[in-house]
Amino acid sequence: MRYLIFVIDDTSGSATGDESVAIDAFNERLEQSGHWIMAAGIGAPSTATLIDNRGSNGHEIAGSLFPGTDYYSGFWIIEAANPEIANDLAHQGSLACNRRVELRPFLR
Repeated sequence: MRYLIFVIDDTSGSATGDESVAIDAFNERLEQSGHWIMAAGIGAPSTATLIDNRGSNGHEIAGSLFPGTDYYSGFWIIEAANPEIANDLAHQGSLACNRRVELRPFLR
């Protein structure tokens, strides 16, 4: 089953050198263990565009849907045989990036 691990931060691109090394090592372990699908950092909410084209109205708003100081600054998509493994990997990811993370399963 696939899972999404969101990295929660309040500043984009804020990883220290030590955190970057730990994240790279975690990514390598994910790849070697067959859990890796992909990972990426994502832009700050200020770079977002909220689009609502229901009914072809073409409505756009600059910025994110969610107000606040914390936001998703990156993610991992992983493959795990069960929720317990996914949970353990999320704990490892949180430790590696030194941030809170949010784990969610993909819908089938």
